[in-house]
Amino acid sequence: MNRSLKWLAVITTIGMLFVLIGGALVTKTASGMGCGRSWPLCHGQLVPEEITPELVIELAHRLVSGSVGLLVLALSIMSWRAIGHIRETKFLSILSFFFLMLQALIGAAAVKWGQSDFVLALHFGISLISFAAVFLLTLLIFEVDKKFEAEKMIIDRRMRFHIVGLTVYTYLVVYTGALVRHTNASLVCKDWPLCTNSAPGLPGNMYEWVQMGHRAAAGIIFLWIAYVTWIALKHYRHEKVLLWNWIVSMILVTLQVLAGALIIYSRLNLYIALAHAFFIACLFGVLSYMVLLVSRSKKNEVNLADMSQEHKHQL
Repeated sequence: MNRSLKWLAVITTIGMLFVLIGGALVTKTASGMGCGRSWPLCHGQLVPEEITPELVIELAHRLVSGSVGLLVLALSIMSWRAIGHIRETKFLSILSFFFLMLQALIGAAAVKWGQSDFVLALHFGISLISFAAVFLLTLLIFEVDKKFEAEKMIIDRRMRFHIVGLTVYTYLVVYTGALVRHTNASLVCKDWPLCTNSAPGLPGNMYEWVQMGHRAAAGIIFLWIAYVTWIALKHYRHEKVLLWNWIVSMILVTLQVLAGALIIYSRLNLYIALAHAFFIACLFGVLSYMVLLVSRSKKNEVNLADMSQEHKHQL
C-alpha cells in the first residue's frame, strides 16, 4: 500500500480528533460568538482589529476544521481509487466527508442565526460520526498489507446484539453529554455520583434532570461494557481481535467515568473536560470498528452457507 496514503490517513484521523476536541473547547470556553455573527470571517474582517481569547479559539477551530475538511476530501478520493474494491471503502469515504460538511454547516448556521441548545448538541455527535468513518478508513488502508485475523471472524447473535446496541446507545449518551455542556448544566450538581450526596432525591429542575440523566445513562454504558468484557474474557478468548477491542473499551469507559467525576470535583477543569471528550471519541471509534466486524461476520456466514450448499450438491 502507498506509504503516502497511510500517512495521510493517520494525519487525517488525528486531525479529526483535533476538530472534536476543538469543538468541545469552543463550547467549554463559551467562545462560540468569538467572531460575532460573521462566518467564515471574524466580525466581517479577514484580520480582526480587536483580538480576544474567545476570537482566537473560535477562529483557530474554524481554520482547523477547514484544513481537516480538505484532508478528509483528499483521503476519501485517494481511498476510493486505491482500495475502492473493498466493500466498505466507498460508503466510509462518502460518510466521512458528508458528516464533516454537515457539522460545518450547523456551526455556520449557529453563528449566523443562532440555534437552540438541543440542536447545538447535535454538533459534537455529527463530528463523531465523521471521525469514526475516517478512523475506519484508516484501518482499512492498513489492513491491505496485513490482514487481521478478524477477516474470517464469525460473531454470534448475542455478541452482535451487544456490539450494535452499545454503539447506538453510546451515541445517544454522547448527545446527552453535549446537551449538558450547551445548557450550561455541567456544575448544576456539585456532588458526584448523586446531585447532592448529603440529601439524595430526585432532580429539582430541568438542568439537574439533564445532568443526572446523563450520569445515569453513562453509568449504564459502564456496566454494560463491563458485562460484555466479562463475556468476552469467558467465551471469546480465541477471538483475539474481539477480546482486545472489549478490553480497550473497558479501559476507555473507565477513564471516561473518572474524567466525568473529576470534572465535578475540579469545578470544570478545562484539561479534564477536554480529556472527557477525547475518551468518548476513542471509545466510539473502537465500538464502530466492532460494528464493522459484525458486518463482515454476516458476510462470512453467507459465504459459509453457500459453500455448505455447494458441498451438498456435489455429494
